[in-house]
Amino acid sequence: MTASDLLPTDPLLHLLRRATFGPSPASVAEIRRLGASAWLERQLKPASIADPVGDELMSRFPHARTTISGVRQKIAAGQLKKYDWKPMWQVSHAAVARAVWSERQLFEVMVDFWSNHLNVTCPTGDVWQSRADYDHNVIRRYALGRFADLLKASAKHPAMLTYLDNRWSTKAAPNENYGRELLELHTIGLAYTEADVKNAARLFTGLTVHNDTGHYQYDPKRHAVGAVRVLGFRHANATAADGEKAALALLDHLALHTATARRIVTKLCVRFVADQPPASLVTRLVKVYLDNRSAIVPVLRALFTSPEFAASIGAKTRTPFEDVVATVRVLGLGPEPTGTQAIASLYSMCRNAGQAPLAWAPPNGYPDVASAWASTSGLLVRWNSHLSLAAGWWPATLVRPRSMLDEFAGPLPATHGALIDAVSRRLIGGPLPRSSVEALSRFFDKTASAPLKPTDPAAGWKFPYLMAMLLNSPSFALR
Repeated sequence: MTASDLLPTDPLLHLLRRATFGPSPASVAEIRRLGASAWLERQLKPASIADPVGDELMSRFPHARTTISGVRQKIAAGQLKKYDWKPMWQVSHAAVARAVWSERQLFEVMVDFWSNHLNVTCPTGDVWQSRADYDHNVIRRYALGRFADLLKASAKHPAMLTYLDNRWSTKAAPNENYGRELLELHTIGLAYTEADVKNAARLFTGLTVHNDTGHYQYDPKRHAVGAVRVLGFRHANATAADGEKAALALLDHLALHTATARRIVTKLCVRFVADQPPASLVTRLVKVYLDNRSAIVPVLRALFTSPEFAASIGAKTRTPFEDVVATVRVLGLGPEPTGTQAIASLYSMCRNAGQAPLAWAPPNGYPDVASAWASTSGLLVRWNSHLSLAAGWWPATLVRPRSMLDEFAGPLPATHGALIDAVSRRLIGGPLPRSSVEALSRFFDKTASAPLKPTDPAAGWKFPYLMAMLLNSPSFALR
């Protein structure tokens, strides 16, 4: 049996599993009503999607979208303390809430993608006043825009300048950290020389953070003048007054470099298609990226409508964060009526599984391949989370259907096997192999053909265990 045999071949469910954080009852109904093309086009225009639940949840995180000036104003007003981590924690918890309940699912997936690609660890001390602004005004603003614009916005943001040390870089002592990660992680990959790094570092001297305001500034007194060459880019860099303009020109050059195009589209294919994506697809998408001057929407449209994507059922595995979010979504659990305690508990679930959103410490972002997350301990944590959520044990304040049995099985099925089939269709999208149905029936000390009565444990106290076992299956683990 191959991975593709573990999932239904339904192309609509395949698109939902990849372009969202997991199918929910509402999203399944929506895509069946709209069809794949209309559903995708709607997701590619997130501003057109009403998101009342997501918007209401964000009102519970008043610091998550606070600007740098706003943080300072709240400190002055006594709402925050200096060096307060509340804005960063709220950004992190809001990432869970949005992933679970936002209607703008593809947008949130891309926010997660770019947050990893242009990683600034959250929470971490040095970016306490700028990380919320970075999330709102860099990652989220440009998540479905042009990569060139996103790259320049990140390069000029105090969070990135602080995280990768460029704010302290001067002509007397150029700091190479940002220049190296810009080339290796953010743009072209490993196809650079040490001379490229040194020249990039020199060119970015002067891009810093104002000590008094915490905002970005260009300080020409810090800028190292003199001609630079970086991967085919040349600039006289003759005066300090031209330093910022030269640095931005390098960023535009790198964003439209063929090696960058290949790196970005390869990472998108790894995220949405396969851990080892087809070379044919990558090559076509490189052309789309360059033809559209780094615009991401045309690349995504071409990716999701490609034959390689259609053929990739079963080729991706959920990361721990995606597994927690997908579980809440497929179970149809709603947010607690008020407060954020349950959302904080979901964040803790992700952290316990090894992937608290935004919290990866190195600058390369969380890995997105199955081998990085393969461990018996990690699997056990996932399984425990599945049962906790299915049974309503933790977090207990999430809103649940009145009857999980009625919600997932409908009218009481005639047999234990029919019950398993009904729940499997809801949680996985299709029936399990008959051998698996028989094995699950034996958990109830029954056969698949054994009649099911309302008083049977399978329809009572053991029903959450059936849901959990289906969520524990390899089928659910696949994205």
